[in-house]
Amino acid sequence: MPTTVDDLRRFAVAQSLFAPTTLKRALDRLGFVQADPIRAPARAQDLILRHRVKDYRAGDLEQRFCELGIEEDVFINYGFVTRSVQALMHPRSEKSVPAGGGQPWPAGRKKKAQLLLDFVSVRGAVHPREVDNHFSHGSVKNYWGGSSNATTHLLDAMHYRGMLRVVRREGGIRIYTVHQHGPEPADREARRGRMDMLADTAVNIYAPLPGASLALLLRRLRYAAPQWRREVPGAIDRAKERLLHTRIDGIDWYWPPHGNAGRQAPQDTVRLLAPFDPVVWDRARFELLWGWGYRFEAYTPTSKRKLGYYALPLLWQDRIIGWGNLSVKNGQLQSEIGYVKSYPPRERAFRHALEEELDRMRVFLGLDPA
Repeated sequence: MPTTVDDLRRFAVAQSLFAPTTLKRALDRLGFVQADPIRAPARAQDLILRHRVKDYRAGDLEQRFCELGIEEDVFINYGFVTRSVQALMHPRSEKSVPAGGGQPWPAGRKKKAQLLLDFVSVRGAVHPREVDNHFSHGSVKNYWGGSSNATTHLLDAMHYRGMLRVVRREGGIRIYTVHQHGPEPADREARRGRMDMLADTAVNIYAPLPGASLALLLRRLRYAAPQWRREVPGAIDRAKERLLHTRIDGIDWYWPPHGNAGRQAPQDTVRLLAPFDPVVWDRARFELLWGWGYRFEAYTPTSKRKLGYYALPLLWQDRIIGWGNLSVKNGQLQSEIGYVKSYPPRERAFRHALEEELDRMRVFLGLDPA
């Protein structure tokens, strides 16, 4: 029988929300986990991992960072990557951060970077405040038109270039140490090989994907490897040749050859997903699979919000039927649940599954039971 949208929806849920495993194995399987600093009720990386790691608790990733063989870096967004994925993206020689236009550094910036690199080499690991106290770089205009600390800005740029790595965090602040990546690929064929592996990593996380979303996703590899951005169009074309493909209602869909888009029975489970969870990350795919438009409204003026500041998409079985806004007050979890149809499913199984998910959230956050 031909593949249907129902099949793709169930496949999208089943292949991403795999059986919970160890933190190391989950990271190795994903290759990349998007990060976000907002804590509502926990950071995005923790909300993503809690569904995929057995007995995961908020903050485990940061606390165990040094033992996991991962790095903070930019892939298709900023987040946590395995070292094998990071090695495919570097060295990013002579490139600025994406917000800086990706242009080579002027001589003055190179000189400042070298002085800072020498300083970090001597100290071993540094807090940005320590660097700022030593150099007093002042402030610069940031991507949004405001003022940013120049030391932080330079540290970010050097981290993106691969001159520094994040060795750990203290109170959420990155602690940097000197780093050096391996050599450039020997030839164009080797560059193409790296781009294809990066493309496969991205597709494995976010498939199945409609054709437009696949192209949009892989174009974001210009952030992962800006030095090879001219290779991106070819990487998109080669990916379409490698991937499995079907056409439904005039839309081309793609997924990895090892994936199974056949009929998969959904589980009677409720999950509250992070706004950046792979299941919901692509908003165009979201509307095609679930028939309504989810929007991330943390930066939307309060008066214009429809779902809430940090609304978590609510998955029931293989359907995203609403959203939840969660907060912690006086040590207790507060929840406000909204539904696309204005009312919840009538099955008793749903009510029980929702309470189980809220209980799991309490354990994840280290809160007292309800």
